[in-house]
Amino acid sequence: MTAAAASMWQPQEEGLREICCLMERQISPNSDQHLIWQQLQRYSQVGDFNNYLAFILARAEGKSAEIRQAAGLLLKNNLKTSYRSTSPSHQQYIKLQLLSCLGATDKTIRSTAGTVISVIVQSGRLLGWPELLQALVHCLDSNDLNHMESAMDTIYKICEDIPEELDLDVPGLTERPINIFMPRLLQLFQSPHSTLRKLSLGSINQFIVIMPKAMLLSMDQYLQGLFVLARDVAADVRKLVCSAFVQLIEVRPAFLEPHLRTVIEYMLLANNDSDDEVSLEACEFWSAYCDANLPPEGLREFLPRLIPVLLSNMVYADDDESLVDAEDDESIPDRDQDLKPRFHSSRLHGTENGEDPDDDIVNVWNLRKCSAAGLDVLSNVFGDELLPTLMPLIQERLSTPNHSEWKEREAAVLAIGAIAEGCFNGLYPLLPEIVTFLLPLLEDKFPLIRSITCWTISRFSKFIVQGIVQQQKGHEQFDEVLMGLLHRILDSNKRVQEAACSAFATLEEEAAEELAPRLEVILQHLLCAFGKYQRRNLRIVYDAIGTLADAVGGELNQPKYLDILMPPLIAKWQQLSNSDKDLFPLLECFTSIAQALGPGFAQFAEPVYHRCINLIQTQLLAKVDPVAAGVQYDKEFIVCSLDLLSGICEGLGSGIESLVGKSNLNDLLVQCCMDDATDIRQSALALLGDLARVCPIHLHARLLDFLNIATEQLNVSQVKEAVSVANNACWALGELAVKVHQEISPVVIKVVSYIAPILQNPEGFNKSLLENSAITLGRLGWVCPELVAPHMEHFMVPWCSALCMIRDDFEKEDAFRGLCAMVRTNPHGAVNSLAYMCRAIASWHEIRSNDLVNEISQVLNGYKQMLGSGAWEQFLTNIEPHVAQSLSRYQV
Repeated sequence: MTAAAASMWQPQEEGLREICCLMERQISPNSDQHLIWQQLQRYSQVGDFNNYLAFILARAEGKSAEIRQAAGLLLKNNLKTSYRSTSPSHQQYIKLQLLSCLGATDKTIRSTAGTVISVIVQSGRLLGWPELLQALVHCLDSNDLNHMESAMDTIYKICEDIPEELDLDVPGLTERPINIFMPRLLQLFQSPHSTLRKLSLGSINQFIVIMPKAMLLSMDQYLQGLFVLARDVAADVRKLVCSAFVQLIEVRPAFLEPHLRTVIEYMLLANNDSDDEVSLEACEFWSAYCDANLPPEGLREFLPRLIPVLLSNMVYADDDESLVDAEDDESIPDRDQDLKPRFHSSRLHGTENGEDPDDDIVNVWNLRKCSAAGLDVLSNVFGDELLPTLMPLIQERLSTPNHSEWKEREAAVLAIGAIAEGCFNGLYPLLPEIVTFLLPLLEDKFPLIRSITCWTISRFSKFIVQGIVQQQKGHEQFDEVLMGLLHRILDSNKRVQEAACSAFATLEEEAAEELAPRLEVILQHLLCAFGKYQRRNLRIVYDAIGTLADAVGGELNQPKYLDILMPPLIAKWQQLSNSDKDLFPLLECFTSIAQALGPGFAQFAEPVYHRCINLIQTQLLAKVDPVAAGVQYDKEFIVCSLDLLSGICEGLGSGIESLVGKSNLNDLLVQCCMDDATDIRQSALALLGDLARVCPIHLHARLLDFLNIATEQLNVSQVKEAVSVANNACWALGELAVKVHQEISPVVIKVVSYIAPILQNPEGFNKSLLENSAITLGRLGWVCPELVAPHMEHFMVPWCSALCMIRDDFEKEDAFRGLCAMVRTNPHGAVNSLAYMCRAIASWHEIRSNDLVNEISQVLNGYKQMLGSGAWEQFLTNIEPHVAQSLSRYQV
């Protein structure tokens, strides 16, 4: 790139003045940002607009740094999408201007230029800009602080965004860029300037995960540098040292093993650093150590020193935002920013229902939460070994009568919750005492003690429920906990309401049918909360009601309970508009209620069903024409509505037929099954399978469409892209097969050709997809044996292996009916995999269908005749004894 080539372009004075004026208005707090954005859009249509921005950043000396920075940031955003389509001469001009900024006296200009340079390197690669490397090396070697800082800031940004780019060969260079930079970066560890020490260490840390050869060769020097910088006066540098040790223990623990004692000693000190950010980074080390599966012995001797540090760091910091929570704030409406984004999990058919993570009482990750998480992880590794050190500290903090030390008490309650699972064996005998101690804290004066007590009680939910049977006064204890949480659900503090509702939902999941005798009082409290909660916590009440419905099932289907539950929910349902996002949790709640009530939901079904159809229809229109639809597109409405329709399907069974027959669900469902959003396809295919089960007659009009669409979701490229969609498609095809029989024949061969490779190469696929693939393959073989049986030898071994993994139920029975039908059609196709087939048969604990037992017996006796008695006896002696033993029940 020559200066002459790039200098041919010059800005027009008028254009420059207009753009500078626009930048000035953009950074003004009182300007009309939408209008400015429209003007910028118009300017961006001009081919050399980015040149103007580069000129303003680099050369507009008379303008304020804020205006120049605004131009640079706009340039960065533009180049992210348009760099490759920018003409080469304009690219050269922009690069030349950016390089001229590297030694700028104003730090803002230098930093902004570094950000833009990193974006260009991401788009155009280093090999498209060899002059940059020369300029950076020149700046690093210059001994001028501005130039060195600017070069390091740029290198750091490139390392942060695309570290692998520096470990590639660049034409014209004898060495890779990282080999040129690494010795210079390590040398800067000794710089007297903290900014250079920070940027050089931060840059090298970006390579820990990818570990290029240059770093491996420099590892000893790097580690020595870390130990020196561990005592750095700058907190930013100490934080990066901690970050380096955490990353190394996570991905390359072998490098630290020779120095482990020294590192642990340092991290203990750093965990108590005067700077909270250093302490937080150091605190991550303990979880990382445990997750790295290093020998526990390396950490064991430090526990008596580590545990007190973690416990003291679990105390609320004076500036923690949680401390500003008002005492009684239930009547203060939530602001929009108070409403956390919510994510609906699309319906998945299979054995792997993902568990919800523990509800997050503290939303911001901080030293307190990290310390509690560290204690949790340590308790899972060391178990009851923690208790002799920890329990006296907890008891000491809990026994303080001083109100001013309430934060110490709160941290002690948090600690009990953190170790609830890991130290279970040691704590379980003390459970009655722990619960007896915690219950009064639900009434504590301080809201944050009430809220953390709810969470801690929820951590013991499983053991409290087990105690109903196993412990004297277990029922009494369960009732006290239940009522304690119900009272806190009606607390006057929003934070306590949230914690109590979440804790109660956890207790519900564990207690299940134990809740049935207490349903009336539970519903009264939940619906009372429903009437008083603000928007954010209302979502948690919906969740608690939905979880209750899942837990007690049909017990809910009694008039006295429905009279409490349904009128407020229906009133809210009618009150919310079709564009109100508060509908999402209500739709989810209705899904659980529909499944729980079963046919009892029929009295509420029609308006709910038609609302779902309307929501889907409106949103599909909004996707292409929001003006005509009257709402902005949001796929969540479609996903939640599809899932609720599935819930109604599950609840009403064939009772949904009249509703489906009078609606255009078929056409909408075809569209949803083809949608480009994976979660819409996932839920749509789940609904397709549910409808196939209960009213297949209504799918006939679009049956071929459904079959073809579902089949293509099993194409290998689709499976890799969206395994949950493939899982539901596979399940739906199996459900359709057993209902439409021969009508599935047009897609059978293709489905088999897609499923067989999934079973042959199961690595990377979840258990649910493998089970559904095995079941659907069997169902296709059952209804179309003449089509599937000729291909048996290609999939018998992996198919039978997958069948072994499936639990006994009617779906497994269908698969084995298919196995028997295929063997009858093509007995020679399974001879070479007979041992695998026998293992699959032996995987049954009990087959409830006598017909199937007889079919399997006929198949086995058929092979006995085919092989002859001598060969059959030899075969039985060669297979595992438990398999041979299990075959005896089939009179063979």
